[in-house]
Amino acid sequence: MRERQAGRQRRRAQEFEAFVAGAAGRLLHAATLLTAEPARPPGANERAQRLLTAALARTYADWDRLHGEDPYNRTRQELATRFAREAWRHHHARGGLLDRLTPQERLVLVLRLHEEVAEEQTAALLGLPAERIRAICNRSVATMRGTRGPSIRRGPTRELGATP
Repeated sequence: MRERQAGRQRRRAQEFEAFVAGAAGRLLHAATLLTAEPARPPGANERAQRLLTAALARTYADWDRLHGEDPYNRTRQELATRFAREAWRHHHARGGLLDRLTPQERLVLVLRLHEEVAEEQTAALLGLPAERIRAICNRSVATMRGTRGPSIRRGPTRELGATP
């Protein structure tokens, strides 16, 4: 019995390691975009690395319960949820590519354009109507193109689903 459990644990660990080897780079890039930290020099995206580590730990804990679900999608969802939970507490952009955007705008832009998550899926994940996701995405793109001024940063009481 113990040998069978040990074999199962080894197989689980190997499967997870293979998943991380293939997906960690893209997930770290998404986390770095979310946190608006610079990607260089190496280690400058410390918050993104912590966010990804926590999301991967949750995926590993749920590994046996995935039942055919895509672990990348699960990890991306966990990453987005963790970012949304802590985004309005005390963290501010620190010079990254998307630092002109609010946390909500970064989250929508990364999910929709970088991760190519469908509008309806993004809306369901964030608990917002699809029209709101579309408006946030359009506003974010306009800000990044420079056709709209920088977004107004909201205070710590801002909720993810709140409208501006």
